[in-house]
Amino acid sequence: MFSATAIKSHALEWGFNLVGITRAVPSPYLAAYERWVEAGMHGTMGYMARPDRLARRRDLNVILPDVQSLIIVGLDYGSAGVPDDVLNDPSRGRIASYAWGLDYHDILTPRLEQFAEWLRQASGQSISHRVYVDTGAVLERGHAHQAGLGFTGKNTMLIHPRRGSTFFLGEILTDLEVDTYDAPGRETYCGSCTRCLNACPTNAFPRPHVLDARRCISYLTIEHKGTIDVSLRPLMGNWVYGCDVCQEVCPFQRFALPTREAAFQPPDLNHVAPQIVDLLALDEQGFHQRYYGSPIYRIKRERLVRNACVAAGNWGSSQVITPLQTLLNDPSPLIRSHAAWSLHHIMADDSRWLLQARLMTEHDAGVREAIQSLLDISLLK
Repeated sequence: MFSATAIKSHALEWGFNLVGITRAVPSPYLAAYERWVEAGMHGTMGYMARPDRLARRRDLNVILPDVQSLIIVGLDYGSAGVPDDVLNDPSRGRIASYAWGLDYHDILTPRLEQFAEWLRQASGQSISHRVYVDTGAVLERGHAHQAGLGFTGKNTMLIHPRRGSTFFLGEILTDLEVDTYDAPGRETYCGSCTRCLNACPTNAFPRPHVLDARRCISYLTIEHKGTIDVSLRPLMGNWVYGCDVCQEVCPFQRFALPTREAAFQPPDLNHVAPQIVDLLALDEQGFHQRYYGSPIYRIKRERLVRNACVAAGNWGSSQVITPLQTLLNDPSPLIRSHAAWSLHHIMADDSRWLLQARLMTEHDAGVREAIQSLLDISLLK
């Protein structure tokens, strides 16, 4: 066995803000997760329902034979001092705060690998391990609760009662046993509070502790690769990557501390809330130059510009009409259909001639259907 105290001391020395250790047993939320998948609330994230992924969540030995322990760390990412008038400016596309800096995978993963190497040397044992940072088939929030790192809020986020929820999680699965394992904290501190549920712009919480991803702005702007439901677009405001609403309104968030990690701090306001006009004008090269090394790079240009089209429609300014007209000829059918919706949302009947002209040359069946539905709406008015 190895000293849990030594592991925790070393984790804090390496800059992690939280650390806990739990036995490698199934998450207490496994059954709830499987009910969630059966209900289809994972949307188009098919990987979450794959049998091999479910098998790993049910038995961590499928991931790492003879696994004994999960060492779970937390690293703050919140930044202070961004004015509300910038975040809420409809001419800007808002980005979730976890993506204001560099990609957290690139920061946490190598640090955890180095931590595991220290563990091997310090223990003097030939141990096996796996490192995950929001990538493996591990119900990390449930395991983190078991390790004493917080409770699960009604918004499904892991919340530390003295730190809020703006921290990343990473874990080391290892066959090393430790001398002391952490006990889980209280199941909840939420009480009768429902601020997060009430504040959600798209009503993505059918009940406390259950998130219907199909209505979640974070899912719609990041994970969902296809067409965004027309009924949800007006509810998305100026969010173009993720959403922070259910975290921001949580009373425990007042205890959150600004990150000490320079990599997570935004270099300027355009990394927090870029101008929508600029996002609409991004080509592949511009997207690469602007977002390489950021979590935003994972969704690629097509989805980011799709999201910017929705934000542009919600802004409703004449300033975006010309760039949206340009996007009617974009190589991506996904972008063309969302640009058409935005033009119709802003211009109403005045967009009819633009949409009819596009319909004359449009070859994609999905885009044709989307434009025709907009034209039909105009006729019904």
